[in-house]
Amino acid sequence: EGLIEFYDSFKEMFEFFCKNTTIHGTIRLVCSDSNRMKTAFWTLLLLASFGMLYWQFALMFSQYWAYPVVLTMSMHSEPKMFPAITICNLDPYRFELVSEHLVQLDRMAEESITFLYGINTSARLFHMNDRNIHVQGLSNLSRSGFKLSQNFSLLRMSDLRSGKKHSSVGFRLCNSTGGNCFYKTYSSGMDAILEWYRFHYMNIMSQLPVIINISHHEEQIEDMVYSCQYDGEPCRPSDYVHFHHPVFGSCYTFNSKGTDPFWTATKPGIPYGLSLILRAEQKDHIPLLSTVAGVKVMIHNHNQTPFLEHEGFDIRPGIATTIGIQQDEVNRLGGNYGKCTTNGDDVNVKLLYNNSYTLQACLHSCFQHIMVQECGCGYYYYPLPAGAEYCDYNKQPAWGHCFYQLYNRLRNHHLNCFDQCPKPCRESLYKVSAGTAKWPSAKSQDWVRQALRHQNGYNSTSNRKDIAKVTIFYQQLNYQAVNESPLLSENLLLSSMGSQWSLWFGSSVLSVVEMFELLVDTLVLSLLFCYQRLRAKKTLRVSP
Repeated sequence: EGLIEFYDSFKEMFEFFCKNTTIHGTIRLVCSDSNRMKTAFWTLLLLASFGMLYWQFALMFSQYWAYPVVLTMSMHSEPKMFPAITICNLDPYRFELVSEHLVQLDRMAEESITFLYGINTSARLFHMNDRNIHVQGLSNLSRSGFKLSQNFSLLRMSDLRSGKKHSSVGFRLCNSTGGNCFYKTYSSGMDAILEWYRFHYMNIMSQLPVIINISHHEEQIEDMVYSCQYDGEPCRPSDYVHFHHPVFGSCYTFNSKGTDPFWTATKPGIPYGLSLILRAEQKDHIPLLSTVAGVKVMIHNHNQTPFLEHEGFDIRPGIATTIGIQQDEVNRLGGNYGKCTTNGDDVNVKLLYNNSYTLQACLHSCFQHIMVQECGCGYYYYPLPAGAEYCDYNKQPAWGHCFYQLYNRLRNHHLNCFDQCPKPCRESLYKVSAGTAKWPSAKSQDWVRQALRHQNGYNSTSNRKDIAKVTIFYQQLNYQAVNESPLLSENLLLSSMGSQWSLWFGSSVLSVVEMFELLVDTLVLSLLFCYQRLRAKKTLRVSP
């Protein structure tokens, strides 16, 4: 009896609870027991309050378990590292090992353009005497016997749409049995010719080894970058790395690692940015890979693979371009609040790139793995998984049919790559604004060209159309941080539950303890009454 308070009946226990509890309204059940109408009214009112309370609790928990987020924005101002800058000359190498096939492809392209449009382009478009790149070690490779396929000729097709005649240009692709075919068509003949040329070009380039050492034959940076300054200081050889892109040509990435204090941005403005004078002519080693003359530029994060086909922009020859950048930083919660990855270690896709995780790197890797699995070979513009080889229609005649169907499925989100590749939990985005002006001007172009000729061996005689100037700078060192935070955290959930409890009953957490105590007393009293009844029955049996 010192531990448990006993009652003679449930009625006595309930009356004690109603008279002494801190829950509002319960005492009216006892005080109004002589008036049944009031007792019934207060009983219904308390039950309705309980119902409303737990209905509100259900809404709160359903919202909490949906894990909604709210975006909070904050501004920060501090010195930060200049982003990585990649530039490409849009002039890919013409390797000697495949030069004969490229010459044949150029002739096929000339014949196709003549067939489609009746234009003779041999003298104006193709230059068969272009310099070929001889790479040491490739001459020992046996000729593979590769032959350009004639099964993918460009065709002009017409169809009726809404009563009007429309023409398109494309080429035919079939599966391995030839029973399933479709036409890869474009409304623009220019787009069709470029895609047809790239398709054959990939098959030719697949004859080259996967890893090619071009360090002894690469163009020096002075042949492309006539002047380089950052924050008023000349650039150093350690400030850039070189690589070759099969479409965009010779490329250089400045500040690729982002660890050199030299590239710390301390002031905003044009004088404190990266200023480059570039050679922007088009040598046309492989003219039909691109119809653009100039320089490809991309601004990206450090240790990140530059995907120039998706995010780069072009610099025009004869133009001075100023590019102001503004940095935004996005921080995602991940976990139950969204799908993101910190460094890509928890992603099911094995990355084929050696740099840090990005969404594009994951999507390309995922597509390449599926391509190798379903088509039996790899797409030439992406790295290969171990043990795979690049596609060649002499070995895999139907790979084009397989590739274009897979790529359409990826573009329409019908492959599971977008499900397997989450966004990074933290990433920096760069907003770009640009302005242009003619450069050099008509009055200054003579002395500018003379200065470049004496300093950099510049020997062009064209009129302002083979050089370009670009300046990339921070508009301001302030950057905007966009952070995800839970809309309904555990503390806010408890606070909201307490507010609802106070609204409907005017009580606190101790009132909840009182209700728990009532439940315990009810259970104990029920057990005691059951025990008494069992003892009474046993006594009645023994007494006869």
